[in-house]
Amino acid sequence: MPKTKNAEHRFLVLDQCFSDFKRYYTIEDLLEKVNAQLYEISGVEAMIKERQLRVDIQEIRKMLPDGIELDAVKFDGKRCYYRYSEAYSIYKNELSVSELQNLRSTIEMLSRYRGLPCNSWLEEVISNLEVRFGVKTNAENFVSFGANEQLEGLQYLSRIIDATINKQVLDIEYITHNDKHHSHILHPYYVKQYNGRWFLFGLDDNELRIKTLALDRMKRVKKCAKAFKKNETIDFSSYFNNVVGVTIPKDPNLQLETIELKFDPFRFRYVISKPIHKSQRVKDAEKCIISLKLYPNLELEQQIFSFGPDVEVLAPEWFRLRMRDKILENVKKYFPMQNLCIANNELCIVKSK
Repeated sequence: MPKTKNAEHRFLVLDQCFSDFKRYYTIEDLLEKVNAQLYEISGVEAMIKERQLRVDIQEIRKMLPDGIELDAVKFDGKRCYYRYSEAYSIYKNELSVSELQNLRSTIEMLSRYRGLPCNSWLEEVISNLEVRFGVKTNAENFVSFGANEQLEGLQYLSRIIDATINKQVLDIEYITHNDKHHSHILHPYYVKQYNGRWFLFGLDDNELRIKTLALDRMKRVKKCAKAFKKNETIDFSSYFNNVVGVTIPKDPNLQLETIELKFDPFRFRYVISKPIHKSQRVKDAEKCIISLKLYPNLELEQQIFSFGPDVEVLAPEWFRLRMRDKILENVKKYFPMQNLCIANNELCIVKSK
């Protein structure tokens, strides 16, 4: 296989052309096809002349096994086209037609992430896939993703993903929500996005427990020479099954709770079509009541508050009272010069004298 990146791109294009039995590729066609791809990836400085193209063709011929030829077949008088003598690829692609179509759709989707500050690593992956599978991404966008490009910490994402894949320990300078500075030596295990933010999960080398660190609170991320400690305790494919979001309760004795929520009829239809959690069940369709079985956490509370007056927490009682108290605290901020009271299960405003 070619050693340089540009040569790899050239060989990928040529291999695709040589294995295409639906059209003829002359030397001029091959040169145009290769240079079009090189120009799109690296600009005009990467484009080649016919002499280099013929050298590449000879190199590919050397790679072919016995019984496979790269023929120059004459047609239309003196012209000739280049094609393998039978269906073959030096890259041994074994994808079916349907699998290839699905992969092309995936490449198209991934290409929508281009231009984000965290995705220079993804740019090269997409470019290689486009060349390998002959995908020409459409310049016109039909899909949009809700990415917050102004979010702090995105510049560390590719570095963190690399460290997670390659099992490298990270030294992270971190600032908590109350402006306290911490230094974490972390063995990275898992990266997750939730509600527009990215989170890293890993073993804290000092505390010897799993820590959750938000990328937007990281101020420095660098590799550490410590030996990596393999994850042997947590299956992250099921780690978040019993919560909304990313916060896992620390209390080992905490039990799953059945949360009952009552919605206004219009919002009830919305919640049915977009469940809050995978444990969601309809308890009483006529009364617009659903149930959730999970560990209550801050993200669940935020989700419930996002429905405003369209939702009421029915059970359990302690969770209902907690939500009530937070609502009352919020109301006080809107009536700072007035007193609040509860009468007949309704909120009353009593003006101060």
